[in-house]
Amino acid sequence: MSKSLKRVIAALEAAGIATEVLETGAETRTAEQAAAAAGCELDQIVKSILFRGETTGGLFLFLTAGGNRVDAEAAAHLTGEPMGRADGMLVRQVTGFAIGGVAPVGHLSPLPAWADPRLMDFSCVWAAAGTPRHIFPVEPTVLLRISGARLASFAMPAPADM
Repeated sequence: MSKSLKRVIAALEAAGIATEVLETGAETRTAEQAAAAAGCELDQIVKSILFRGETTGGLFLFLTAGGNRVDAEAAAHLTGEPMGRADGMLVRQVTGFAIGGVAPVGHLSPLPAWADPRLMDFSCVWAAAGTPRHIFPVEPTVLLRISGARLASFAMPAPADM
């Protein structure tokens, strides 16, 4: 078992969450791949999107429904600084996860986080469990509690080709 997966399982257990992590037979790097593996709607997939603050250099986490994307201008309004792309090395250094397997919990360092209200439309959503082949189901209200995310309007529908 990878260190990343162990950290996610430990974070879930520490939060008192009884859930079973699903090891998929294929990669779940994209929301479409994860939805196919979980057998759920695209918007039931929680994308953990990280942006780098252009002023502070800090990372900010946006938990977004699978069919949505982060509006950088709305995100900048929430964080109080312009948003830039977070490269893979910075993401791994701060969260301990590789892009494509970033979980909403179990990060090496705590991050300010916001959640897409669209996730609240479901009784169950699915999130990455620290690797590109592991996902876990969770109630959206529980996801907010364990991730520390605040509901906010920052998302817009993703273009069809994303």
